Amino acid sequence: MAAAAEEDQFATLTLPDGREHKINILKPHLGEELFLDIRDLYAKTGCFTFDPGFTCTGSCISAITFIDGPKGVCLYRGYPVQDLCEGAEALEVAHLLLVGELPDAAAKAKFEAEIKKHMLIHEKVKAMFANFTINAHPMAMMVAVIGGLSSVFSELDPSDSHHRWLACLRMIAKLPVLAAMAYKTSLGQPTNYPKAGLSFAENFLYMMFATPMEEYTPHPVAVKAINAFMILHMDHEQNASTSTVRIAGSSQANPYACIAAGTASLWGPAHGGANEAVIKMLEEIGSKDKVAQFVIDVKAKKEGVRLMGFGHRVYKNYDPRARYMKKMVTQVLGELGVQDPLLDVAVELERIALADEYFVSRKLYPNVDYYSGIMLRALGIPTSMFTVMFAMSRTVGWVTHWNEQLQEGQMRIGRPRQLYAGVKTREYKPAAPPGPSKPFVKMGSDAFVPGAGDFTKEQAEKEQGGD
Repeated sequence: MAAAAEEDQFATLTLPDGREHKINILKPHLGEELFLDIRDLYAKTGCFTFDPGFTCTGSCISAITFIDGPKGVCLYRGYPVQDLCEGAEALEVAHLLLVGELPDAAAKAKFEAEIKKHMLIHEKVKAMFANFTINAHPMAMMVAVIGGLSSVFSELDPSDSHHRWLACLRMIAKLPVLAAMAYKTSLGQPTNYPKAGLSFAENFLYMMFATPMEEYTPHPVAVKAINAFMILHMDHEQNASTSTVRIAGSSQANPYACIAAGTASLWGPAHGGANEAVIKMLEEIGSKDKVAQFVIDVKAKKEGVRLMGFGHRVYKNYDPRARYMKKMVTQVLGELGVQDPLLDVAVELERIALADEYFVSRKLYPNVDYYSGIMLRALGIPTSMFTVMFAMSRTVGWVTHWNEQLQEGQMRIGRPRQLYAGVKTREYKPAAPPGPSKPFVKMGSDAFVPGAGDFTKEQAEKEQGGD
């Protein structure tokens, strides 16, 4: 797998001293972007590039997900993500990402059987949840427990394709179980084991909401919603958490540790916590009639007022995942009979913003986080679990990228450089030795001689005689 170099095309960099450096131009298999190949830049010019946030930097070559931001396109192995949500199940899409093709009936049955076989959690790992306090954030539990899996599955040989496949299956299978265990632990309830007769999405809902007091049967629309949520969040190219997984993987770290690192990166409110921030924003707006004033405050850059769920680093058009999520929210609330006033607020805010040149000119369109929180609330999933849901789904993409990285031999360790802005070289001078210490005066077995500033007996008596 390699990007094609544009035949006889190159860019010329002219340095301040007059030297010229030719830079090859790489063209991806799909899309109109051109990439300048600067891998030999430092060796031939002594120069580095400066790109905080990697906004203009391609860190790897990948065949998994394609995004066309200006056109609002997202493809998994060539398939539009919204089409997969309409017709495929979560494990079919997981197979697609991992293997490169959708499974036929036999391959699907085999893959599902393998996943279910690995859904049981080692009792030592399960016991970890007993050590968390009842108010521990579920994401804190997930980071710790996922990393803890490396203590149970430490026999991995990354150069062995069978071992890599086994690690991928384990993580896809176990993350929903661990997510449900984190939720139950936060409630102080007993955890549930998965059932062989339930689908992947059904099992997750069962483990989340069943109790020893009553059986739980997932509603079909809830199953469809979880299935769609997982597919929409499975991968999204080289985002912050996926890049974290790849950088950790480049050091040849244990894959469970790599996924724990990705989970920690996802935890941030600027990444996986965005849908929780949207819910908070909608709650602060309060009602549909207050949306217009909120938009005015956003445009005026009023302190403490931020528009959440609009805009994306990559998309400069309507996020295709958001279109499907909006449709799914309406269906879920309708079939479950849930009346959520926040949906009215969200729809009104979208209507006003998309008709306002201020937002349109800045290409601020709803992203997938805008409506997903409302849907999760309707399913009974609390905001503290929103990012856990994201991590559970994105694990499929993380392990796929980790496996691709090793399979394709893209193992050059991640080591960015910095533009140093500290002090210049200076001479070290040892600190002067301390002066003589104040001598201790002893006038008897229990005598005390107060020094300046000490709280004396007279001062104590004076304090006692106050108000």
